[in-house]
Amino acid sequence: MPSLPVEVLLGLYLGLLTGIVPAFVAGSLGFLVRYFTGVTLPGFGVVVLALSIASVQGGLLGLVEPTIAQSPRLLVAVLVVLMLALYAHNQGDKLGAELPRRLSLTSLRQRTLSADVVELVGSVGQVTVRPTGEVHDMEGYPPLSADLRRTLKGGSWRLPADLPLSELEARLEERLRTDHDLADVAVAIDERARATITAAPPSGGLSRRVPAGQRAVSLTTLVPTGLASGDAVSVRTGDRSITGTVVSARTEVDAAAADGDDGSSEPADAVATDGGTGPVPAAKPHAATAGGPGRVTVAVSRRDVKPILEAESPRLVVRSRGTSREFEALSLVKREGYAIRRLTVGSTGATDETIAGTDVSVLAVRRQGAETGERRHGWVFAPGIERRLEVGDEAFVAGPDDAVEAFAEAIAR
Repeated sequence: MPSLPVEVLLGLYLGLLTGIVPAFVAGSLGFLVRYFTGVTLPGFGVVVLALSIASVQGGLLGLVEPTIAQSPRLLVAVLVVLMLALYAHNQGDKLGAELPRRLSLTSLRQRTLSADVVELVGSVGQVTVRPTGEVHDMEGYPPLSADLRRTLKGGSWRLPADLPLSELEARLEERLRTDHDLADVAVAIDERARATITAAPPSGGLSRRVPAGQRAVSLTTLVPTGLASGDAVSVRTGDRSITGTVVSARTEVDAAAADGDDGSSEPADAVATDGGTGPVPAAKPHAATAGGPGRVTVAVSRRDVKPILEAESPRLVVRSRGTSREFEALSLVKREGYAIRRLTVGSTGATDETIAGTDVSVLAVRRQGAETGERRHGWVFAPGIERRLEVGDEAFVAGPDDAVEAFAEAIAR
């Protein structure tokens, strides 16, 4: 008779040989029962099932013999079969509990952040997005400069935490494009708020800010304090007033701050502070000017270029843009006691009767792409009753608080 270590090794071998099929069956049943019913399969049933399958399989393989049945290897083989079956059942049960019930491209694209990275500021959740790894160069564009690459890699951005990752990516791309004047940028954010950035350096920044059909004209004049790119101005040349849009502005104070030539003995790359000297913060491309004598580039129509160039001392007047119409419309809606909510249609969709039976008005609808599930574009405003809300659509609705709440519960199912 073989020694005890040899019997144990043979038992492990026989247990692994006969335990594969029972483990597969136990794991599959555990997953199916938990996924479709939400109930965990009892462990005793798993043990009985595994032993039954193992005994049948052992008999077919010729393993159940008098010599084997009376040796320690049979006990070891049974223990191995039971451990494999219980482990497979546990993993299948866990998979059935975690796997989403309705899996689609839309749900994959609308995945949200992990709760561990959400920071509560008051009653609003926010998240700090930071880059991970290197900042990649975008194919077809020149490589990023070392300073810009370092700035992007060391940056962090606070964004609302209640948005899907696709919307967070779109907002971060727009912020990077605006703050750093990038020619193009692509961002991918994971559930841990880590961003992978692929960017292209600025190219033709001035020409891209000049509207089609207009020309950029530079003039030396007294620049108002706080003037920035995008402001609407009027250029006074004698008795004539020419309207235009500022595309860039720079004063003597701004130039001195950038060059470090402020008449002090401090080095050009340092600025005096209460604690000594520190580095000069990098100027943003759309920062407001400090005011004073300087040069301004204004986008005007073609016929107004010559009068500005011929003027000896043009004056610059900033024009008011008035109140934002969006905020004014929102205040009127709030004043009437209505609420505006952004909703996502659930699996049942929203029929015409659902909308018609409430006091809710659908203001805008955004429908995902048929294949990719993209939601970044495609808002349809005032869709009307002929546009039925489908599963996965996003919609802005307005109405009394109770009606909006009831409508949200009706379409969320």
